[in-house]
Amino acid sequence: MKFIPFAISLFALVGVSMPLKAEWTALVSNEQLPVAGKSMKVQPMAGWNRSSAKPSSRSERWTRDGLALNELTFFADVRDGEALYYKPLMAEKDLPKFRSAMLPTEIVELFENSNRMILASSVFTIGKVEPASLGIHSGVRFTYEYAAPDEGLSRKGEGVAAVVDGRLYLVNFVAPAIHYFDRDISEIRQMISTLQLRPPKRTGGR
Repeated sequence: MKFIPFAISLFALVGVSMPLKAEWTALVSNEQLPVAGKSMKVQPMAGWNRSSAKPSSRSERWTRDGLALNELTFFADVRDGEALYYKPLMAEKDLPKFRSAMLPTEIVELFENSNRMILASSVFTIGKVEPASLGIHSGVRFTYEYAAPDEGLSRKGEGVAAVVDGRLYLVNFVAPAIHYFDRDISEIRQMISTLQLRPPKRTGGR
């Protein structure tokens, strides 16, 4: 796998709980693997790698060629009152929180506002928003574009999210708008189609 020494991704700008050097594990292809805990499984294709550094305690991220070129993030079992990401080290405000009663459009707004804060940029545009499925559950698919400050490179992304039993599940892919997003998005959609959700039973507590 190729790694880019200077890479700005959504996760690279989050400083809390990030190890100084991430470790990478090559993933076995064409097998259902647990992702971000035990409540989500997905079947990767060849060449994907898992990072030991996570955007939050309820997520994990993968890449094939390095985070500057393709970044796939899974969020599972995000609970009422929790943020999608760890709070950036220099952030003055708390990140927006998930609420179990959010509508699909509000989930998209949560993602948008969270990433605007992490990127410290207003150049983040939501594109198409439409109904979709995550596993067997109804949800929402959305596209977006952004340019991180001082990077000089536009990126495109696509996310699919669903709220199941009051908890948020979201898969997000982002890559440079030139070449890499279009090259990889069909494979990403195929992987997401293999996703299985097994939400934990609620016992009355969080």
